[in-house]
Amino acid sequence: MAASMYQRDPRAGLFLGGSRTSGAEIRDQNVMACQTVSNILKSSLGPVGLDKMLVDNVGDVTITNDGATILSLLEVTHPAARILVSLATQQDKEVGDGTTSVVLLASELLRRANDLVRNKIHPTTVITGYRLACKEACRFMAEQLSTKVDKLGRDCLVNVAKTSMSSKILAADDDFFAPLAVDAMLAVKTVNPRGEKKYPVKAVNVLKAHGKSARESFMVKGYALNCTVASQAMKLRIQNAKIACLDINLAKQRMHLGVHITIDDPEQLEAIRARESEITLERVRKILATGANVILTTKGIDDLCLKEFVEAGAMAVRRCRKEDLRRIARATGATLVSSLANLEGDETFEAANLGFADEVVQERISDDELILVKGTKVVSSSSIILRGANDYMLDEMERALHDALSIVKRTLESGSVVPGGGAVETALSIYLENFATTLGSREQLAIGEFASALLTIPKTLAINAAKDSTDLVAKLRAYHNAAQVAPLNDPKRGLMFYGLDLLNGEVVDNRSAGVLEPTISKIKSLKSALEAATSLLRIDDSIQVAPEQKEEQDPHGH
Repeated sequence: MAASMYQRDPRAGLFLGGSRTSGAEIRDQNVMACQTVSNILKSSLGPVGLDKMLVDNVGDVTITNDGATILSLLEVTHPAARILVSLATQQDKEVGDGTTSVVLLASELLRRANDLVRNKIHPTTVITGYRLACKEACRFMAEQLSTKVDKLGRDCLVNVAKTSMSSKILAADDDFFAPLAVDAMLAVKTVNPRGEKKYPVKAVNVLKAHGKSARESFMVKGYALNCTVASQAMKLRIQNAKIACLDINLAKQRMHLGVHITIDDPEQLEAIRARESEITLERVRKILATGANVILTTKGIDDLCLKEFVEAGAMAVRRCRKEDLRRIARATGATLVSSLANLEGDETFEAANLGFADEVVQERISDDELILVKGTKVVSSSSIILRGANDYMLDEMERALHDALSIVKRTLESGSVVPGGGAVETALSIYLENFATTLGSREQLAIGEFASALLTIPKTLAINAAKDSTDLVAKLRAYHNAAQVAPLNDPKRGLMFYGLDLLNGEVVDNRSAGVLEPTISKIKSLKSALEAATSLLRIDDSIQVAPEQKEEQDPHGH
């Protein structure tokens, strides 16, 4: 009641059934909400970041320090904070890594923008300044800080993967997992019709198997399926496989419910039964007639059909995951068939629907039997089998590996890298501060704030490593300033690539130390953070409609 009485606009309360917050108040609320979200993630940034344990309403436990995973598991109700959550998910989809830093950057930009607005600078001016700063930053990064991958070779890819893993559970074993991720990505290289090289992350299948230690994980050339053959009498290895991918139930056809057949002779009952089994057998024969010798289906196969397959010397696998079959179909050039009916109403199975692979073999790995599809014809695929002590660890390893694979993919496709460890942020911060002083307009202040907001990344990195952040960041800034003031061929220009070494708490040349990240990941995260901050900064009024009050109904309906 009090809120509607003291509303700034006395007429607002008359027609709005709900509450209205506007001006500075709503901005402060948005900033508060975003700060809260970013504070949750703050301590999990960087190679020495800590993990979060999330327990959902059913009691399932997730232990992770992957920004996107943490945010997707939080139930965020505030609309402004939700924007940050979707920002992290988008970064995870687009780049695959750098989700934590995006959220930290966006909330810092928003906080500083809010301070500017309090000092009577119009939000539009701030937004224009931010946009200009982002544009300049991306240009400077692409021109000055990035290095082409070709110069650095394969080691560079391994280092990029190591940098991505450094903040995850795999950090201790990065010398083992980084080459694994690089090999897996290089194995799935394809060239699309336009002649561009593509590295689909989806073509790398990650399977998790309990037992042994993380270092006993391995990579298999080919696609691994977590299934076994349907009958023990079948062959366990088939060379020159022709693969049929089905989404059909190969079991005896039963009459549909509600179908009445009136017969006057008990002999006909037998004929109906025989026909029921015959229908499915005909299907099986049609499939085998095309020369298929490996049959994968998402549904079941009953004993009747198994007998046919065993006699034909084919290998049949039932209850595969549909996701797996789609990928196998893409890799072998098969078509996932969900019904044998053709346009004429007959049932046929074309040989064109088959996929080809060099061999399909069932192997025993730890306690599980796996089926490996090797030497796929269209797209080469690879699988990584992770070993680990328990489920939480395997899940977290899979997340870390996914990030590393995505980052290797981005590096291979974009072809340039920048030094990590806060080097880029500090360099951009110095550059933008100098750039701001060259402008004679109001945007100068906004660009200055953008520059200081970037420093939140190296600061947080240092704090998480239990090092003195003020001291380290000051040293780093001095190095970068010297690098940017130096003339072109001066050896001091090399200071550009200096960043933090958090384990020893000093400033080192991160390019030669092998702490690298793809340029595109940095550019994307800057742009996304800017978009999120500006979209929240534009809001100056929030009207929440009160939910309708439902009258309590009399249970007896009087």
